[in-house]
Amino acid sequence: SLFWLKLCSTLHRCRSALLVASQRGPMAPSGKKFKVCVCGGAGGIGQPLSMLMAMDERVGELSIYDLSVSMVPAEGVAADLGHIERPSKVKAYSLDIKSGKKPVDVMEECLKGCDLVLIPAGVPRKPGMDRADLLNVNIGIAKDLMEACAKFCPNAIVGLIVNPVNSVVPAMCELYKQKGLDPRRICGVTTLDVVRANKFVHEATGAPLESIQVSVVGGHAGATILPLFSQDAAAATMSADSIAAMDKRVQDAGTEVVTAKAGKGSATLSMAYAGARFGRAVLAGLDGERRTECSYVMSSVTELPFFTSKVTFGPKGVEEVHPLGALSAHEQKRLEEAKKLLKAEIEDGLKAFGGLSKL
Repeated sequence: SLFWLKLCSTLHRCRSALLVASQRGPMAPSGKKFKVCVCGGAGGIGQPLSMLMAMDERVGELSIYDLSVSMVPAEGVAADLGHIERPSKVKAYSLDIKSGKKPVDVMEECLKGCDLVLIPAGVPRKPGMDRADLLNVNIGIAKDLMEACAKFCPNAIVGLIVNPVNSVVPAMCELYKQKGLDPRRICGVTTLDVVRANKFVHEATGAPLESIQVSVVGGHAGATILPLFSQDAAAATMSADSIAAMDKRVQDAGTEVVTAKAGKGSATLSMAYAGARFGRAVLAGLDGERRTECSYVMSSVTELPFFTSKVTFGPKGVEEVHPLGALSAHEQKRLEEAKKLLKAEIEDGLKAFGGLSKL
């Protein structure tokens, strides 16, 4: 009958609307829109990260910044993302390295009004390059970008994905201190360690992913990465040997990807996913929906001035840095090892920044 035809048509439209809504993700509770910038947005991490941020319903404006020599022009990335059925406005900005200018000379429009800046810039470690070489190159890149952030969006939350994070974050916090700005606006993005730990526990135990939330503390490189498996119900069911092996796997997961890519790339897609998860947490917090993620920040949780632990983001940015909680004997032993290594890497960063600031 006509009644049943109309009813079926209505149900079909409702089902279609629900399906589209589920694909697009939850709407922002307040409807407020934020401005986000991805520095290095045309790179291997930057492109997928920019796409994921463009898809976030809280993002009203997305700036994509990169150098003129990037793998593709930033303008091309912006044009591509501009076709996605999302309300965010995407605009590109680039720096011609032949001009002799620095980011601070060209980024006013790009950064002005930003609430969140994500920086997956810098170079990956190349064959023959040790950690000190990587630091010396990337700390200069980070400093140039942070100088621009300090001038044009000093109140934005800055998520640094510039390796080595353990050294770069302390150096950039020192820069903010010298300028009279709040170094608590700067966060090292360590979310990928959490993402990996959660996935590995799921694979080992079969527990639903949504029920697993492993805190990963310490730092963001090698043995400074400390997953607290004992604090997660699913992970805690694993044997001591399995936990020790998984601890090591989380530490070395980046190498696992580089090996699988036959040296032709590193963890770009999973890093973009993790960076977007961090970005969503920050924006949700700014929007009044407090979220907690692990992040490498200024901290008094241990005797070290910087440390990764759970951080709650709210309307003011970083609102609470959480203590570590109870640790197993294995984790307590690993914590001491991690702190010793992390202390040296923090000092390396501050030393390298001291050299830069004297130039």
